[in-house]
Amino acid sequence: MKIRIKGNSLRYRLTKSEVEVLGTVGFLSESSHFLSKTLEYAITTTSDDSLSADFIDNRIVLYMPEKMVEELVNTDKVGFSEPGGPVRILIEKDFTCLDNVEEDQSDNYPNPHLNS
Repeated sequence: MKIRIKGNSLRYRLTKSEVEVLGTVGFLSESSHFLSKTLEYAITTTSDDSLSADFIDNRIVLYMPEKMVEELVNTDKVGFSEPGGPVRILIEKDFTCLDNVEEDQSDNYPNPHLNS
């Protein structure tokens, strides 16, 4: 799971296996360890109708409606966004890069622009 933060914008990108786990377990979490603290970032399903996020005790939690998770798992839908609220939120499937990169992309979704 990757996160990107820019100003009041939060973007999560998920690999195929992460989408599968989210659909099965309803929760994903990763962390980044710094010198004095650890930042955890997570996604949890909710019965709400829209995406939301909160930051409590060095933990960013994205709340994703169960209906959106089901659609992400079972369809070709690429992602969801929530432009309103205090933070603009985007969650999407992680596609392979068109450029050569050193990171392992074997679990990423095939890039639809690869054969364009």
